[in-house]
Amino acid sequence: MAEVEEKRIVICADDFGLNPAIDTAILQLAQQRRLSATSCLVDGPSFASGVHAVRASGLQLGLHLNFTDALGAPGVYLPVSTLIIRSWLGRLDPGQLREQIVRQLDCFEAMVGRPPDFVDGHQHVHQFPQIRSLLLDELQGRYAGALPWLRYTHAGRLAGLTLGLRAKAHLIQALGSRSFAKQAHDMAFPMNRDFLGVYDFQGGQTAYCRLLQNWLMQARNGDLIMCHPASQALAQDSLGVQRLAEFDVLRSHAVGDWLQEYRLTLV
Repeated sequence: MAEVEEKRIVICADDFGLNPAIDTAILQLAQQRRLSATSCLVDGPSFASGVHAVRASGLQLGLHLNFTDALGAPGVYLPVSTLIIRSWLGRLDPGQLREQIVRQLDCFEAMVGRPPDFVDGHQHVHQFPQIRSLLLDELQGRYAGALPWLRYTHAGRLAGLTLGLRAKAHLIQALGSRSFAKQAHDMAFPMNRDFLGVYDFQGGQTAYCRLLQNWLMQARNGDLIMCHPASQALAQDSLGVQRLAEFDVLRSHAVGDWLQEYRLTLV
């Protein structure tokens, strides 16, 4: 029997700083070595109180660039559907976009005490037209010689998933991944290989358990799996119930067994 190839992947929990339940789950999963990274909402209500702990967690820390959820901060914040339309039509103000990118990077550096290990986008906004070019230029200007890696949303292997979930993964990919990756590659930014973890935030533990095993089984060396865990289902969080389901699955013994079975190493 052929030996199964060892694969190095990233499991990244999004939205650190959005609320204490998310932060608690991410820190616990970091202790269990079920995560590689977390992407941070620097304007999130709980980011300032959680930043010391997440710095000490051993996780890679990234900026979760945000243009869709104001979180009490000034700037350009639009529903994602509106942002997509305006960015594709070139109707966003480049000066305002640049100012917001700079402010969030400045805030990350000031609070974390170092540059981000990677950059991605809340609702994948980092790859949208107008935003992506300004972001890449700013990152190259700031961090030349030590560039952060970037989230590439090209869909990974999706065998066994429903047509609806495959369509959603390919829709996210279509919202700018190819152009973003070309620009990033030309500027020598490192990126993950493919992207997994897209689903409809439905189905509780049963559905998420099945999906996560599928993603882990099909992951290839260099792939990234995103997740959105929380230790409680907070009433103000529309995804709270499913976030809790993700947390319960991710911390389970089954996930540890799958990582070993599929020869996966978190990096």
